[in-house]
Amino acid sequence: MTVDLTNLRKELRQNGLNRSELDQDPFKQFSLWFSQAIELGIVEPSAMSLATTDENDIGIRTVLLKYFDDKGFVFFTNYGSKKSQQIEVKPQAALLFPWLDLDRQVKVIGSVEKVTTLESIKYFASRPKDSQLGAWASQQSATISSRSLLVSQFESMKNKFSKGEVPLPDFWGGYRVIPESIEFWQGRESRLH
Repeated sequence: MTVDLTNLRKELRQNGLNRSELDQDPFKQFSLWFSQAIELGIVEPSAMSLATTDENDIGIRTVLLKYFDDKGFVFFTNYGSKKSQQIEVKPQAALLFPWLDLDRQVKVIGSVEKVTTLESIKYFASRPKDSQLGAWASQQSATISSRSLLVSQFESMKNKFSKGEVPLPDFWGGYRVIPESIEFWQGRESRLH
């Protein structure tokens, strides 16, 4: 079966990107583009594709960037997840921010390290309580027999942590992608980008 998608192509509208318009500091350039994505109402501007690999498999999924600084790009997850297992085997990753409505994307390739426990605690504490409970209840990347089992685990955690703060699970935390390269792509009319 062939599905012809040629008519879905759209003409790019932007004037492209000139080197003279780029900040010499790639983190400042990323910050500028990220701010513009927010200002222009891009849905989920912090959504990024995260590609990881190990000796047997390649994985890609969408995760949310939680913060960035001059050291790298940080996301959080369950340390038992498939992505975490792949990072443990091969601590390298690629990120892609697809800001399609701006005819832009940013690609980051680099090494990966866990953030400090303090950074994980600080971020975990900022999450809504139900999200904290969800981190405790969900065995990410594991097959479950039914949704009702997951709901039951969530309710169990809700009862367990009904009073006081929800602590950071020891199986949950953050990773920082430390860039070795950052590529800024801007579409241009006639596909001359």
